[in-house]
Amino acid sequence: MLVLVMTELIITSPANARLKALVALRRRRAREQAGHTLLEGFEELTLALDAGLVPRSLYWCPELMADPAGQRGLVDRVAALGAETLQLGRAAFEKVAYREGPDGFLAVVDSVARTCRELDAGPTALALLCQGVEKPGNLGAMLRTADAAGADAVIAADPITDWGNPNLVRASKGTVFSVPVATDTTAATLAWLESHGIALVATTPDSDLDYTKVDYTGPVAIAVGAEKHGLTAEVLAAAAHKVRIPMVGKANSLNVATSAAVVVYEAVRQRRARA
Repeated sequence: MLVLVMTELIITSPANARLKALVALRRRRAREQAGHTLLEGFEELTLALDAGLVPRSLYWCPELMADPAGQRGLVDRVAALGAETLQLGRAAFEKVAYREGPDGFLAVVDSVARTCRELDAGPTALALLCQGVEKPGNLGAMLRTADAAGADAVIAADPITDWGNPNLVRASKGTVFSVPVATDTTAATLAWLESHGIALVATTPDSDLDYTKVDYTGPVAIAVGAEKHGLTAEVLAAAAHKVRIPMVGKANSLNVATSAAVVVYEAVRQRRARA
């Protein structure tokens, strides 16, 4: 059902055809065919806009907003960029929201789709290579780390998920739109690193080299692997250094996102100390 209130169109029916198209974007095939994905949440949308993102459309619901009067400014900001804005009734918004406790903001945005060749690598590049990582939440968490650390790029090599996965976007808090990201094969990624003189540091429990004993102040890429099996032999063979994080408990490894954060921030510490 469509309701016209003070010249503003409000979609109230959860069965509306436009809403069905939004729900379809939860599927990877639909995202890849459309070249679009979903970005939900006031904070996430604000960060993405600050990073220069221009949404294709915004669906908003004042009934779910924490501060309807104050947050309405974000709707106006999106509209000023030329994007379509559509108000939804509560039932309609809850139909398309993909997270628990929606806050009334859901945007359709262009998917992030680039290869390593499209990345810029400076003379002191700091990159994070994630090979075969399966869980969207882990990739999203690593993006937040990369954003906080000021990393220059995050590369998904032979990924199981895609950068447009709504759960990844949510876990990244929208930083998937502020950090340069790329998707490529492992072979193409390693070739790109070599061509740009970026040293590869591979994390693995099968090493005696402590992660703090490596110099991260030059151009470097820190590699982490799939949750279950870690990095492949191909990446380990290409690494200038294979490092481990000391473990004194019963487990022999940390969560992949935690491991990435530990090593990335060692690189940050060294770079700040040398600055």
